[in-house]
Parts: sequence; C-alpha cells; structure tokens
Amino acid sequence: MATNLAPAARKARYTGIPLSAGMILVTLGVVYGDIGTSPMYTLKAIIAGNGGLPTMTQDVVLGALSLIIWTLTLITTVKYVLVAMKADNHNEGGIFALYSLVKRCGRWLIIPAMIGGAALLADGILTPAVTVTTAIEGLRTVDFIYSVIGDNQGIVVAIVICILCVLFFLQKAGTSTIGKLFGPVMTLWFLFLAGAGLMNIGL
Repeated sequence: MATNLAPAARKARYTGIPLSAGMILVTLGVVYGDIGTSPMYTLKAIIAGNGGLPTMTQDVVLGALSLIIWTLTLITTVKYVLVAMKADNHNEGGIFALYSLVKRCGRWLIIPAMIGGAALLADGILTPAVTVTTAIEGLRTVDFIYSVIGDNQGIVVAIVICILCVLFFLQKAGTSTIGKLFGPVMTLWFLFLAGAGLMNIGL
C-alpha cells in the first residue's frame, strides 16, 4: 500500500499551479519589485562613490556593470536556482525553512540561521525606506517639485513616511491583491528601463 501511494504523493507534491499571464503579472509586482527598483539608487551610489559624473571613466563604468551582472548571475543562478529552491521544507522556502532542514545535523546551526534571519529582516526594513527616499529625492530634478521641496530634507522625510505608511497599510489586503495592484506598475517600469537602456545604447 505504501509503495502504491508513494508515487501519487510525490506527484501531488510537485504539481504546480498552471502558468498564466495573470500570474506572471502578479509575480512582477510581488517578487521582482525589489530588484526592479534597484537602478534608482545603485547607479547613483556608484557615481557618487567615484567622485561624481565628471570623473567617471570607461573602466569604472565597465567595472561597475560587470560587478552588477556577475552579482545578479551568481546570487540568482547559483544561490537560488541551484541551492535554495532545491532545499525546500515541504514546499516551504526561506532561511527558516532551511534551518528546519539543517538543524538535524547540529543544534549549533541555529547561529547562522539567526544571522540569516536578522539579515533578512534588516533588508525588509531598510530596502523600502531607501527606495522611496531615493525616488522622492530624484523628483527634485523636476523644477516644479524642486520649487516646493527645495533642499529641505525634513519635507522629504515626511513624504517618505506618509508613502511607507500607505504601503504598509495596503499589506493587509494580501499578497495576491498587492501583486495585482503593483504588477502593471512594475511592468511599465521595466518597459521604461528597457526603452531607456536601448536608447542610450543607440547613442
């Protein structure tokens, strides 16, 4: 009996949800929102850290792009696709699910699990604040908005707090609703990034 049920159980475990355009849209809004907003502050940090735009050389640009590409490739392909996605705990993922798997090998493994969990929580706290702050500061390049905000950092902080409060309030609607809301927004954002990149490559 156990032999007959085992294949069925394995099949039920790995039966996925049918892929659809709506699911892809929701995934863009939920999963890729973090990495999609990175260009807003990554390039700014690279340029500012090397003395500003006038001092940027071809070597610095190529080195920065190489670092970004290899970081994304190694973390996404090696860490997630080849390791993390295969080390699931009854179809559950994440640092805590990984700890559930490795704790059988030794109780001391709770230490790296706690470090990973702390890093995950810190990233979840810092990333929204940095992303929204960078976006608001970037709007200062628009003359009308600069005339209202100016160089007053207090106004920027107040706007960021209001936006974050609204975003966290929307979280109670659930992941599916958030994905449907931000999916189209992230789609337009990725199309804008692709178009801007192609235009600058052409130039």
